[in-house]
Order: sequence, then C-alpha cells, then structure tokens
Amino acid sequence: MAHQDTAHFNPERSVGYLTKRVFQLARIGMEPIFQDEEVTHVQWSALMTLLCGFGETAAEMSRHLCHDTGATTRIIDTLEERGLMARRRCTSDRRVVRLALTEAGRIVAERCKVKVVTLWNDWMADWSQEDADQLVALLLRLRDRLETQA
Repeated sequence: MAHQDTAHFNPERSVGYLTKRVFQLARIGMEPIFQDEEVTHVQWSALMTLLCGFGETAAEMSRHLCHDTGATTRIIDTLEERGLMARRRCTSDRRVVRLALTEAGRIVAERCKVKVVTLWNDWMADWSQEDADQLVALLLRLRDRLETQA
C-alpha cells in the first residue's frame, strides 16, 4: 500500500522530510547544552555509543553514527586527545582495536545525557505519556525496517 504519491506530495506530510527537519531543529536546539561543555553534540554522540554499548570499535561506531570511517576516526582522535576515550588492542586478536570510555569520558557523557533528556522532556512537556510512547514505538518500527534494508 502506497502511503504517499508524487502527484500530491507535500513535505509537511512526508516522513522523510519531517524526520530530517526534527533532527535538524533538535540539533540547533541542543547547541546551548554543548556551548559550556568540552564536547560537541557529535562527540557526545560518540561517547554515548560506548556508554550504551552500541559499538566498541571504530567501524561499529561509524556504522552506528552513520558517519564515514574518516570522520569517525577524527572524532575518536579528538576524544582520545582530551582523555575522554581510550583505544586498547584486543588481547585475543591484535588487529582489533577496542574503544572505551575513560572515567572522565563517562562523567561528561552522563552529565550531557541529563541535559539532553531534560531538554527533550521540556520540548514534549505537553505530550501525554501515551503519545510519547507511541512516537517511540513507531520510530523503532521504522528504524528496524530501514536497518533490514541497509
């Protein structure tokens, strides 16, 4: 079943446009959070990738963040230079380099997480819990479908 057609296309009814626009507006809205932090939003996302267990190698992080490997390597280099992330060779396979948060990195990730969650709660303050849960469920469903297509 087609949910959209080109003859009646309207960006305001387009899942692709709306998800991109929400992402862009959220990033802009979060800028004040990171002005006083030692990391940018993208760098915090990398820290959160490790904190949440979404990937422990540069390749896994790159896939999770949807960044090219070169950009991800530069993020990791910066975070390592700042003492927020560490690289460690795998003892069972020396070709594998694992990433880990340092204690300082964990503190920054957690501190920023509190600020980001608070901001999202403010943005959605007039939403019912059911509406918020439904949005998350629908986004998870769409994400899962897209991941199987990749």
